[in-house]
Amino acid sequence: MLFALINKELLALTRDVNGLAALFLMPVLFIIIMSLALKDVYSPAIKSLQYTVDNRDNGKLADTLLTEWEKRHGKPRQSSATWSDEVRNGKLSYALIIEKDFSRELAAKQFGSNKQLRLIADPGMDNGVYSANNAELIMIATELRAQALLAAAQVSQHQMSQRLSRPESKTPAGALGTTVSAQSLVGTDRLAAGTRPTSVQQNVPAWLVFGMFFVVASLANLFIQERQCGALARLASLGVPTGTMILSKALPYLAINGLQAAMMLAVGVWLMPLLGGDALSLAGIDWNALLLVLLAVSTAAIGLALALASIVRTHAQASAVGPIINILMAAIGGVMVPKFIMPEFMQRLAEFSPMSWGLDGMLAVLLRGSDVAGVLLPTAKLMGFAALMVIIALLFFRRPAN
Repeated sequence: MLFALINKELLALTRDVNGLAALFLMPVLFIIIMSLALKDVYSPAIKSLQYTVDNRDNGKLADTLLTEWEKRHGKPRQSSATWSDEVRNGKLSYALIIEKDFSRELAAKQFGSNKQLRLIADPGMDNGVYSANNAELIMIATELRAQALLAAAQVSQHQMSQRLSRPESKTPAGALGTTVSAQSLVGTDRLAAGTRPTSVQQNVPAWLVFGMFFVVASLANLFIQERQCGALARLASLGVPTGTMILSKALPYLAINGLQAAMMLAVGVWLMPLLGGDALSLAGIDWNALLLVLLAVSTAAIGLALALASIVRTHAQASAVGPIINILMAAIGGVMVPKFIMPEFMQRLAEFSPMSWGLDGMLAVLLRGSDVAGVLLPTAKLMGFAALMVIIALLFFRRPAN
């Protein structure tokens, strides 16, 4: 019985040419247009990045460096033992690590071999921002070193003047050869392997999630058509369980979402470079984690579609309410506007959008190299949302048509 009902749904889908075109072509066009139009504009403002500090040095130069960094970048987040996980997962953009010998090494004439000042960045940080932070850190450290050396020189200025006034005196070895640049003391790194974000790498997963949720209108319209023609009533009179009828509608759209995902990823990997955009890299990603996120997004989208289809009563309602819900979830969920350039209150609001959960999971896999454990939270949220929507669908499924 289930296979017969699935076959019926597939036949209905193949007859809805316009609906299928919208499901596949619309997100492809969004990816192409938005990726090309917004190329190189996704670099977040450096001053707005969230960071933390791990200061292991009690010296004055370390305190001075932190004071100057805070003037330029704002106050850091309170440091914790899990800062590396927060940076790796994108909750913090970077961590500034000051080793215990930083002040002594910075004021010394000759440097040691160890890095004393390290900037550990999120693997998804924009390359331009990453380089700018690195250069700024070296510049500040170099300025502090020059000031420290000048202060030390002024202390012994009288003694050096007396020595230089003697005909037989020579300049002390190394006095003129002191290295001022602090570049060798500064080290920068990314915590984990991962692709660096580009417009394509933001837009492909974003519009992929949006496209998967767009099945809402298509499924709802087919559902209403069967309700109005009496097909659902006849199936119910034959004793077909409600769960079977809902499952028969969900499984075909699960396959549709799978085809959508494959097409969107192919566009990012192969088509965008041909059009002059950046390529989406899938090298080294955890495919199990990616498939888990895609399954969770698809399940959430289908659950929402079933709930909406059970509640609305006409084609006009389905055609209006479904897209409105999708657009609102996309607007606040980081699809249309990336969350990292939203103000803080909008970022908090985005946490209530299922599209935001799906996008977080996608970016975790594609940009930060997360494994299955790293995407459990967003997938759990999506699955919980899907379960709630299915419960709503079951409650309203058998409500008679007006």
